Amino acid sequence: MREKTVEQKLVQAVKARGGICPKFVSPGYDGMPDRLVFLPGKHFGLVEVKAPGEKPRPLQISRHRLLEKLGFHTYVLDGVEQIGGILDEIQST
Repeated sequence: MREKTVEQKLVQAVKARGGICPKFVSPGYDGMPDRLVFLPGKHFGLVEVKAPGEKPRPLQISRHRLLEKLGFHTYVLDGVEQIGGILDEIQST
């Protein structure tokens, strides 16, 4: 399965829960997560999407750590079976 397919499934799942999942583009600041997740009730998350079995690059890991220090959790999604759990976790925060 390709990264694009996993990403499309994430977007569909967020929409099914009444939220939006825009692509995050950050010119001049590489390594930021791929998607922003906004769910009803002021729930927010950042998601790095990877093809199954792939891992974030070192720069991406560095950005995720920076975001964690700022209080924002970043989820790494590399399989469609993880989508429900990630969205449940976002909704519980």
